[in-house]
Amino acid sequence: MNVRRILLVFGALSMILLTTPTPKAQAIQESDVEHTVVRLENGMSVLVQPDDRFPLASVRLYVHTGSAYETPNQAGISHLLEHMVFKGTEKRAPGEVARDIEAVGGYVNAATSFDYTVFLSELPADHWELALDVFKDMIFGAKLDPEEVNREKQVVLSELERGEDNPSTLIFKDIQKKVWPGTTYAWPVIGYRDTVSKLQAQDIREYVNRQYQPQSMLLVVVGKVSRDEAVAAAERVFGGLKNTRSLTPPNPLPLEELGGAAPQVTVRKGPYNKTYLSAAFPAPGFRATDATGLEVLAHLLGGDYTSKLYRKYKYEEQLVDTISVSYLSLERVGLLYFNAVLDSQNLDAFWKEFITDLSTLKASDFSQDILDRAKLNLEDSLYQTKETLGGLASKLGFFQFFEGNPLAEENYLTELNLVDDLELDRIIAAYLNPSRLSVSALIPEETAKDDASNKPSGDGVAAALQKDMLQVVQKDWPVQKAPAKDTSLPAKEAALKAEYVDLGHGRTLVLLPDPTLPYTAVSMHFRGGDLLLPPDKQGLSELMGRVLPRGIDGMSATEIQDYLAAHAADLNTSAGRDMLGVSAKFPTRFSADIFDLFTRILTGPTFPEDEVAREKKNQLATIMKREDQPMGRMFRELFPQLFHDHPYSYYHMGQPKELGALTRDDVVDLWQKQRSEPWVMAVCGDYDRDVVVNAAQRLADALPPGEHPVAFTPPNWSKDHEFTMHMEDRNQAHLLLVFPVPGQAQQDGPGLRLLRNTLGGMSGPLFRTLRDEQGLGYSVSTFLWQSPESGFLAFYIGTSPDKLDKARKGFRDLIAKLHTTPMDEESVERGKNQLSGDYYRDHQSLLSRSSEASGLMAQGLPHDLNRESIEAAKSLTAQDLMTLTKKYLEWDKAYEVTLQP
Repeated sequence: MNVRRILLVFGALSMILLTTPTPKAQAIQESDVEHTVVRLENGMSVLVQPDDRFPLASVRLYVHTGSAYETPNQAGISHLLEHMVFKGTEKRAPGEVARDIEAVGGYVNAATSFDYTVFLSELPADHWELALDVFKDMIFGAKLDPEEVNREKQVVLSELERGEDNPSTLIFKDIQKKVWPGTTYAWPVIGYRDTVSKLQAQDIREYVNRQYQPQSMLLVVVGKVSRDEAVAAAERVFGGLKNTRSLTPPNPLPLEELGGAAPQVTVRKGPYNKTYLSAAFPAPGFRATDATGLEVLAHLLGGDYTSKLYRKYKYEEQLVDTISVSYLSLERVGLLYFNAVLDSQNLDAFWKEFITDLSTLKASDFSQDILDRAKLNLEDSLYQTKETLGGLASKLGFFQFFEGNPLAEENYLTELNLVDDLELDRIIAAYLNPSRLSVSALIPEETAKDDASNKPSGDGVAAALQKDMLQVVQKDWPVQKAPAKDTSLPAKEAALKAEYVDLGHGRTLVLLPDPTLPYTAVSMHFRGGDLLLPPDKQGLSELMGRVLPRGIDGMSATEIQDYLAAHAADLNTSAGRDMLGVSAKFPTRFSADIFDLFTRILTGPTFPEDEVAREKKNQLATIMKREDQPMGRMFRELFPQLFHDHPYSYYHMGQPKELGALTRDDVVDLWQKQRSEPWVMAVCGDYDRDVVVNAAQRLADALPPGEHPVAFTPPNWSKDHEFTMHMEDRNQAHLLLVFPVPGQAQQDGPGLRLLRNTLGGMSGPLFRTLRDEQGLGYSVSTFLWQSPESGFLAFYIGTSPDKLDKARKGFRDLIAKLHTTPMDEESVERGKNQLSGDYYRDHQSLLSRSSEASGLMAQGLPHDLNRESIEAAKSLTAQDLMTLTKKYLEWDKAYEVTLQP
């Protein structure tokens, strides 16, 4: 998603309300609706938006500095500072910044981009002011202890190396240098090894003193808060800050100075299964008048399943696994970015057609219906950000921070509606210029000689491809001159209780009203998935889920996609290890149409032969891409290594050979079993009850129940407790320790959730001990997986290969300590608050609530089991958690999964 799009999606509402300011604050804007913006005497802006849908507040502090404000020898300092603010302050020891927020059930983090740094927290509304104190302390009270700086530099370098294991990260770094040469946008936000290694504590202090001026800051508070109290709190905490220098807003970089004087193509070989290709053109930043037109063009070309390039290359010709187009716009520059993943043998054919398509592109390629649909979906994505407090806070913050315009959203919508054929043709001519095209490709090491074209093999393949691709551009796309630019909700839950409708034979409808927004979310879960498969059909449930919405009587897959896009609707299917899920979200005014389509997909899928073949190819491509990424490879192998003689031990995506043998008849046979399993439909939002109930009853009547529903049974655990994988030419090692635990409905379920939260997080003992104190890895985390009858609690660390033994010992020593010494009650209380805070943060969207309800009830569990677990956990003590630790965290029973270079 481009930054212009982020601004539009996460920017400000169109009007601003003036309330009585504090004595040292003056109003910036006046209006009569929605939110307040005031400016403190020191120039710091404060935006407040009351919203009482949830007992939460989302707080963000934006600072107008990032990697694009660094000097070349500082590259990475903004990101390093982001790390260091968590490493101890004048008031808080290392780890206590996160601990204090998590202790009340909140979440705190920071992020660095090119043009800004943001500190963010979401926490219970009763404690929202704590975020202000923490933010100020993080920034202006950071100790920046030299030893901590040196230790954290190693963590950042580890993070940098981990990123370079990812093909997408590598390829974007190359594109940056080509498209934005000689600018501060040319280097990665994380910096380089040599620059990060040389940074010292004093460098960071000087950077803060220079860049962190109150006049360049915006505080955003959204949630169950008082306008006046929020402004007063901001004045109390930040009003005493002083500006030490004046700031001049940066000017956009001249577009004619970006990119190269001729097309640039780079091809490199690496340890990959797939070919990764990116192409880009320089573009203006988000303040440019062409920004909205560029966004529309990107959406038309590769924004969704109905887009021109996706439809042609992914669906019709099947030359790529994925293809997308996005308009990335920053403050002073932009980028029109094309990205594709494909098999190496398809590269020649794809590249020639792709260049032809770009060189001949014109607005008339898109019908008026297609253009209207694109604009509708862009407008829809803007509107939907109001669904969560975090999305609303980001939306408000971006518009106010970068544009300072109360009419920014209204202006964008006006610009969006004005995009027509003439505007698109001008945009295409102005920015799709072959002389400024930059291309970067990563190809597999094993790329073979193409006998038909007599291309070389071995190390010469990359050079030959690079030459050929460049020649295609030079021959088939002559340079054209651009024409002259035309300058002309918990507080309400008591009254909105869930309603259950029994449809018979294990089918249930759950109604979850929420009239906040004119949207409806529907989720439906069947028991089944991999549980219905024999061992020789691994991957079949995933394939069935993929093909299920790809055709019905009277509508092809593309017609279904067009229909959904024309209604600003999403519809997705997902097959799992023990369930099949189908979900949709749409504007409520389209309820009758989308429920009708939803019902037709489930009652009359046609499973077209060509769609089965196409999705088999897509599924295989997904497997290959996961195999290219260390974490993807590790988690793909996890379940087959942990379990045996049970469907949970299957490769859910299948293995390439077995996947290739699956047929349409296999898919149809599985669907006949799947459709007869018990199911639960949950609907959340501003729905029409009669439409929903009628649709659910139609489904119940059309899907006859089976005689013997599939049962959830506990898996058999593997006898082998250690498994090691290797991936060549990678930098990082990954260690996963897995401890068996009972299912989520069992007595210890709430305690295990609390144990996970208490041990995890940036202020938990795992992170503090292994990362902060011992510096063993960049990423340390915990996660809990549970089915109805079984589960596991896992500890993860990403570290350098030479520290793997130390990391293993670190886990072991910490677990031994937890067996004998109870955690302090403060940490346990933090874990309890985190359970509650995480729950509300994760369940703000309509779809998350409908999916939770249908998924849990399909497993025979209460729809509000998660909330019940939070309540049950409140009574547990540190001694209770130590008992659970001794009971389940037994080193001799742990499973160890390791991935090494």
